[in-house]
Amino acid sequence: MVSRVIPVDPFDLVIFGATGDLARRKILPGLFRRFSDGQIPGEARIVGAARSDLTPEGFRKMVAEALDEFLPTPPRDKKTLAAFLAIIDYVVVDAAGTGGWAELGDKMTEGRVQAFYFSVGPTLFGDLAKRLHKHRIAGPEARIVVEKPFGRDLATARALNETLARHFAEAQIYRIDHYLGKETVQNLMAVRFANMLFEPLWKNQYIDHVQITVAETVGVGGRGAYYDKSGAMRDMVQNHLMQLLCLTAMEPPSSFEPDAVRDEKLKVIRALEPVEAEDLVRGQYLAADDTPSYLEDVGDDDSLTESFIAMKVHVANWRWNGTPFYLRTGKRMKARLSEIVVRFKEPPHSIFEEDTGQSANELRIRLQPNEGMDLTVTIKEPGPGGMRLVDVPLDMTFAEALGEEATDVPDAYERLIMDVIRGNQTLFMRGDEVEAAWAWIDPTISGWEARGVRPRAYETGSTGPEEALILMHRDGRRWRELSA
Repeated sequence: MVSRVIPVDPFDLVIFGATGDLARRKILPGLFRRFSDGQIPGEARIVGAARSDLTPEGFRKMVAEALDEFLPTPPRDKKTLAAFLAIIDYVVVDAAGTGGWAELGDKMTEGRVQAFYFSVGPTLFGDLAKRLHKHRIAGPEARIVVEKPFGRDLATARALNETLARHFAEAQIYRIDHYLGKETVQNLMAVRFANMLFEPLWKNQYIDHVQITVAETVGVGGRGAYYDKSGAMRDMVQNHLMQLLCLTAMEPPSSFEPDAVRDEKLKVIRALEPVEAEDLVRGQYLAADDTPSYLEDVGDDDSLTESFIAMKVHVANWRWNGTPFYLRTGKRMKARLSEIVVRFKEPPHSIFEEDTGQSANELRIRLQPNEGMDLTVTIKEPGPGGMRLVDVPLDMTFAEALGEEATDVPDAYERLIMDVIRGNQTLFMRGDEVEAAWAWIDPTISGWEARGVRPRAYETGSTGPEEALILMHRDGRRWRELSA
């Protein structure tokens, strides 16, 4: 199967923080891949903007080095690389001052799409938005892309939204969550809403529970100072896991239009019940032979910030009443894995003997690694030994089902940046959605802070604290094994 590449019109893209880690690792390599595939035209212009004292040629050299380092396969076609670098420019800009803004304005082209990627800390969002308008650089249809964190609580999220709204309309603001750009996340909507097979079963009558897991094998590393001020709840649950929950639980939108999809996601967030203390487990990883503990990583022996969290969540509506959603995420865990597991109920009556085995239909949606899906169904075990039931997966790994080209699908950032250029906000978070998520999460955080309970310790390379297993066991359920 050959994927169809639809070119975009010529555009101007300014990357603020262009010398930073995100730009070098994700944004610039992603843009090169879209250029190599013919999706970005040669008339486009990509302008790096940062405080680093570089010339345009020096920045192009940095871009070439970043492509060598961070692309899965370094560029071998020198002609394509040279053509890409030819659309790259650079200007030294002081985000909070006056330097460089006039020069940046001179590099803009009238009559084409303008996009401004704020690959900087959120404290600079307001300064950038204000100066883009003060210096008349951003046109009336310009778009800005902002990275998380979108605040650290409801009050700061509202303040951030108000700051951006003073200079840009909501239709111009693209709050990016790279999880929503993953191929499998979008396939979740296709599986639900394009197949009669699943949607009639997508309710509490047939689904026993849902598990959403985002596990990492790395620790907080050099992000210790930042991470200790946020923790797993703010860093992962408020955005990544919340978005996966919404896409799994939402009602069918009236159309595949940005606000229609985001309206249904917002309804899910507003239907979430408060999380009880007994339905929540927090943890911190211990040291291993060659790795420090969480407390050592953040340099604070008294830290009460969690590197792991597991929780049971209920969506209070007719579709999901009585069907729990179990969420877990953590660092230094057994395997790197992101997945959604939809566990269906067992048949109401079995015609087989008890010792023939159990029936366990399960839809597993893998986000990383090896994006794909598999559906576990029950069959008779082959052989002459009588009736014995076994569960086997009907596998739809993209590489096997769609051919080798399916393994070369665009990275999440590639897809989302192209959506910005097209003006498609479907996979981006809306301001009221962000605020609703914080409104649900804030009381939970306030509750454990008031109780002052220390997170449970767990072994590096494990599945998390023992209490997380108990959270499931007391309901007669089990977490799916962490394995890539």
